[in-house]
Amino acid sequence: MQSSKHIYLIGICGTAMASLAGMLQVAGHRVTGSDAAAYPPMSDQLAALGIAVHQPYAETNLNPRPDLVVVGNAISRGNVELERVLDERIPFCSMAAILHDEFLVGREPLVVAGTHGKTTTTSMLAWIYEVASRTNPALAPSFLIGGVAENFATSFKVRPTRPFLLEGDEYDTAFFDKGPKFLHYFPDAIILTHVEYDHADIYPDLEAVKTAFKRLVNLVPRRGRVVAFDGSANVTECVARAFCPVERYGFAEGSHWRVTSLRHEGGVSHWTLLRSGERFAELSLPVAGEHNVLNATAAAALAAGQGISVAAIAEALASFRSVKRRLEVRAVVGGVTIIDDFAHHPTAVRETLRALRGAYPGSRLIAVLEPRSNTLRRNVFEADLVESLALADRVALAAVFKSESIPEAERLAPENVIAALNARGIPAAVLPDADAIVAALAPELRESDVVAILSNGGFGDIYHKLPEALTLSSRSLL
Repeated sequence: MQSSKHIYLIGICGTAMASLAGMLQVAGHRVTGSDAAAYPPMSDQLAALGIAVHQPYAETNLNPRPDLVVVGNAISRGNVELERVLDERIPFCSMAAILHDEFLVGREPLVVAGTHGKTTTTSMLAWIYEVASRTNPALAPSFLIGGVAENFATSFKVRPTRPFLLEGDEYDTAFFDKGPKFLHYFPDAIILTHVEYDHADIYPDLEAVKTAFKRLVNLVPRRGRVVAFDGSANVTECVARAFCPVERYGFAEGSHWRVTSLRHEGGVSHWTLLRSGERFAELSLPVAGEHNVLNATAAAALAAGQGISVAAIAEALASFRSVKRRLEVRAVVGGVTIIDDFAHHPTAVRETLRALRGAYPGSRLIAVLEPRSNTLRRNVFEADLVESLALADRVALAAVFKSESIPEAERLAPENVIAALNARGIPAAVLPDADAIVAALAPELRESDVVAILSNGGFGDIYHKLPEALTLSSRSLL
């Protein structure tokens, strides 16, 4: 691609699109874009980069006419900007296609894929490479992560070295390319964390999801490697026909990479990692949750196979600082701890609440959920959602985000979830929006409570409104 193009991104505030915007700017292009709504952390990152974001969508945003338009996968026919692009035949492409053509050719792409844990695991892998590069500069990683990695304070880096670490998303690529984005990345090696039914808006069933991951595995060359979770029959099926070595990781006896002697002390996890039954390393991780121990183990396994030392792996994991909106403490007010987590699936909700139970033993745990992802807005996961939310002591459920866009027969019924929780003796209520939740919840909170705010979107700015309500309250939180 020639330098100094004006590249315009429709849907620029998505996590991958905002990262791509920064990468294209680093590569020397003039970058602008638009979105329906911008919210942190990606809006903050774009502002810090000085990349202009137009809101809302409008045909005039494309003046002056850009050289190339990148169409986000959330953009459909009928979007006024897309319609102008098509009418005027302005050159356009997908995020995944330009990422491959501009940044991955000639590199060593390492892709982290799976239904859960992609962002955190990719962040861990990038930090391992970063620590290793202190003694071997050739290992300094380029990366694209679907969130802001706190060790880097960014979601991307572009360097001239070969390693390029990517979060591999199974969601579709664009309105004109319905295949998964990760099929554009042609990885040299992959991590496969988990495989479950997700993205019910584009995948009709679990078999379709598994087919997508099987196709990713089929792209790995014979000289490559697959590091795959050992606790999922779906993962086992997806890696069964790999042409490259497959290394399983987890808790099972006989796994190539086995977690043993796991213990949690003061918010830090410690474990012994075995490699083919032999002690490989003693590892520590200052991030809550058994699921994060598995994420760290996967990152360690892939890094070790790429020649990174045990010392660098151990140092990196011990100093890992998580990812924005992944078990992120947003505020502590009057002894009330407010946590932000990007939960998008009942399993993610479950693992988040389990991690918080372990990190805050004895505290009352309040779950505040916005059904916003295409998965959580559908009733196919209703029973699973009840089971996950039942781990909380109290639940506040917002109305389904843009419920009118989901057919009524497929739409989650929050009142059913609440009724099922109440039947179990768990106080729960449906409230229309963030303001109503704050008004109802703030007066009831007391010292040592932990509030888990679960959403993959802006959630009416509840992350600021709840701490402000607690700060302004004149009463004692006892």
